[in-house]
Amino acid sequence: MSDTVSQPTIGKKAVIHRMVMPDHTCPYGLKAKDLLKRAGYDVEDHHLTTRAETDAFKAQHSVATTPQTFIAGKRVGGYDDLRRFLGKRVADPKATSYRPVVALFATTALLALAVSYAAYGSPFTLRAAEWFIGFSMVVLALLKLQNVETFSTMFLNYDLLAKRWVPYSYIYPFAEAFAGLLMVAGALTWLSVPVALFIGTVGAVSVFKAVYIDKRELKCACVGGSSNVPLGFVSLTENLMMVAMAVWMALAAFGLVAGSMNMATQPSHTAHAVSDAGTETPSTAAYRTAHDDMMEAMDLSYTGDADTDFMRGMIPHHEGAIAMAKVVQRYGQDPQIRGLADSIIAAQEAEIKEMKEWLAERGGHQGGH
Repeated sequence: MSDTVSQPTIGKKAVIHRMVMPDHTCPYGLKAKDLLKRAGYDVEDHHLTTRAETDAFKAQHSVATTPQTFIAGKRVGGYDDLRRFLGKRVADPKATSYRPVVALFATTALLALAVSYAAYGSPFTLRAAEWFIGFSMVVLALLKLQNVETFSTMFLNYDLLAKRWVPYSYIYPFAEAFAGLLMVAGALTWLSVPVALFIGTVGAVSVFKAVYIDKRELKCACVGGSSNVPLGFVSLTENLMMVAMAVWMALAAFGLVAGSMNMATQPSHTAHAVSDAGTETPSTAAYRTAHDDMMEAMDLSYTGDADTDFMRGMIPHHEGAIAMAKVVQRYGQDPQIRGLADSIIAAQEAEIKEMKEWLAERGGHQGGH
């Protein structure tokens, strides 16, 4: 406990005693020193360089740990005590928190958008949504696999199948990882769909019963066995995502929805093909984006002046040609076509410059001469 609860005054000095030994530097001592400096304190830093010196210090001040901070001649205490003294939050290691889940889903969502952009030239694709679920399943499984024994113990608290057949509590994270990887790859749909559908359905029913029917307050094993995430909405969402993904892939496999997964029974992609499941190659997606942007830009309000309207319409037309040329520069293989693209870009950029100058001389969008 701290010997004082008064708040610090700007310009005051602080004295810290912390372990700095040849083979060990206390991380909490480094944190405490940094905290004091950021709070505007002039820090007098005392190193405890041996175990004997550290034990003697503890005995002298009747404390069990280091570092210890002193301000205005009074002992504040250890690192957590210093945080409280400075009015900062001290995390409770036993408190429930959704932060791990929020961080996980935010990361997998951004990862899916990044991969979609790299593959298709746009982050906002149907494939990105599918990848988000697949990536989330894989990362959630990875967290469980860090300590399968601990996970299985927590899982046995609520999963209906695991309670009746204990080995399932060990199999579950491997099955989740396996299904997630197949979904990311779009491979072996006939296998990934039933696996995800089975474990997702059993999990959703188990969580719903434990939380919403039995009203039990349990920790969720969804992000591993050492988390403090409460069982409930998050775990239910995890399982429902697996079920939804499995159903979506199954419908796409039978051609009932325009899914973008590659099916194991379909031919593989080539640089110039689109699969029967509807997955566009990166070049096709980029060409489509260039075309759509050009058509939107060319949908302008006409002035009635033929010369002005021609110039205004041809600028986005040329910009579309440049965008298409850049696509073939990125994805094309034929040196002759890539050279033609270079010529098109140079010519179109020069003409765009000329048209913009012409419009500027005549007042931009104004008609007449």
